[in-house]
Amino acid sequence: MLLTTSVGSLPKPDYLVTARSQARKGALGIKALRKLEEQATREWIATQEQLGIDILVDGEQYRGDMVAYFAEHLGGFRQSELVRSYGNRYYRKPIIAGKITRPTPVTVGWWSFAQRLTTRPVKGMLTGPYTIMDWSFNEHYPSRRAATLAIARVVREEARDLERAGAQYIQVDEPAISTRPEEMELAIEALGVVTKGLRAKTITHICYGDFAAIGPKLHRLPVDQIDLEFANRNFELLDVFRRRRCGKEIGLGVVDVHSHRIEPVEEVVANLKKALTVFRPEQVYVDPDCGLKTRAPQEAVEKLRVVVEAARIVREELLN
Repeated sequence: MLLTTSVGSLPKPDYLVTARSQARKGALGIKALRKLEEQATREWIATQEQLGIDILVDGEQYRGDMVAYFAEHLGGFRQSELVRSYGNRYYRKPIIAGKITRPTPVTVGWWSFAQRLTTRPVKGMLTGPYTIMDWSFNEHYPSRRAATLAIARVVREEARDLERAGAQYIQVDEPAISTRPEEMELAIEALGVVTKGLRAKTITHICYGDFAAIGPKLHRLPVDQIDLEFANRNFELLDVFRRRRCGKEIGLGVVDVHSHRIEPVEEVVANLKKALTVFRPEQVYVDPDCGLKTRAPQEAVEKLRVVVEAARIVREELLN
């Protein structure tokens, strides 16, 4: 109970940020960049092991934007010019220009590389079909539903290959779900295409949206676990689950990834105990609110340290 993990992305070290910039300008070759991405992945796997995290992530050191990365590796997409994401962050919003295909696996090689570095399970990390559709321009399919289901079919292929490679946990990130409650049924349908028949534990991560509107349908998401941000909202999201109990596992975000503040362990312990008035201990996994890539590397480490220590304290109290 109260197993610890991370949502997915971890900050890139300065040497990799510089290398990726050089590669975009043509000043660094693909092989040299790959070597540095592998180095950063090794470092993050080792750091997570040292911290005592139970279920690891590869840190996505080889990815930029979570949607653009998949669009770059799937057939049928082309890139737009830079589009503002939030704050001063920009990305090249994908354009669906033709039939979506998956010429080769997208994440399996990186997952296998990371898993060979540790005996602990490493999550397979996918961006969900609804989010890929919603965060892209559609110039090919006749409707949003048609585009979403086309993407779902290729994401399903990726999930199957991750499972065949040995992934015990497969996370399908769907942050866009909470921003368009009117399309919740479509998101549920598409996620079902991805997860149907999988034996691995399936997870979806959703963050920062209108949970009052989508709350009544969360239990219908076809996954084993729903991972949500609680800390950023001062745990007010617990009220959604007090009103409607959920039988699924819950990934409980206990530290705010959009704040430089390192939460005191005592504060996180108190919030974990508050959450256990709503959820069963064996139902809860403990992690940050979202990916930590926006934090400085040392901030990310300290936030993860707080996650692990708080979960340990509460777990020991429950067992005693």
